[in-house]
Amino acid sequence: MLLRVRVTLPDRPGTLGQVARTMGVSGADIVQVVVLERLGGRAVDDFTVVWPGAARVERLLAGLAAIPGVRVDGVWRAIGAPTTTGQDAELLAQVAANPADGVATLVDAVPGLLAADWAVAAVVPLDWATRAGGGQPTIGQASWRAPVPPPLPEVTPLRARAVGTPDGGHFAVAPFGRAGLVLVVAREHTEPLAAPAFHGTEVDRLAQLVRASAVILGDRLDLVGVPPVVAGP
Repeated sequence: MLLRVRVTLPDRPGTLGQVARTMGVSGADIVQVVVLERLGGRAVDDFTVVWPGAARVERLLAGLAAIPGVRVDGVWRAIGAPTTTGQDAELLAQVAANPADGVATLVDAVPGLLAADWAVAAVVPLDWATRAGGGQPTIGQASWRAPVPPPLPEVTPLRARAVGTPDGGHFAVAPFGRAGLVLVVAREHTEPLAAPAFHGTEVDRLAQLVRASAVILGDRLDLVGVPPVVAGP
C-alpha cells in the first residue's frame, strides 16, 4: 500500500540519508520526498512510500525514533499517486473548461492533492456572525469518499486554517469569499495509523486553489447548495 510519512528532522547533512536508509531497511520503498518547511535548523518532510501490506508499521516508527533528533509527526494512507508539479494549474484549467461542474471538480480533486480522505463544499448561513455557534452549515457538494453525513468541524469564522477535533480528526478549511461557501478537507484517524494535522503550506495551497476557483466561477458559486427547480407536468 501507499503511505505518507511526515518526519521532522535536523536540517543538517546526513540526517536525511539516515532517514532514507532506515525506511529502506524497514521495507519501505521511497517514491517521493516533499519538503514542507525549513526553519530554525529543522525541516519537515513528507515521504511517500510503498509499504508491504503484511508488514507492521511499528517497525518503521521504531527505526525512525532511534535516529537522534528525528520525530515522526504522522503516518497515513495515501490516496492516489504522489503529487507532481503542475497539478494545481491543471485542476484550475479543468474548472475553467467546465464551470458548470467547477465546484464538484474541485471537491473531488483536492483530497488527492493534499493526501486527504475526503472533502465537501459547505454552505454557511449568511447571518452566521449573529447566530450562536455560527450557524449549522449545509452540504453543497461532497467528494465520493465523504461519509454521510460528514462530521464537520466548526468552520466559522470564515478564514483559511487547520482545525483539529477531539477524536483525532484533522481538517483544513478555506472560504470562497462568496455565498457563505467554504471548502473543508479531512484526514481521518484510523488505527493503527495516525495522520498529522494539515501543515501551513498545505492550508496555503488549499486557500490559493479556492481563491482562484472563486475568480473563475464567479456568480456560479451562488447556486451551490440551491435545490434544482423541477418543472411541472
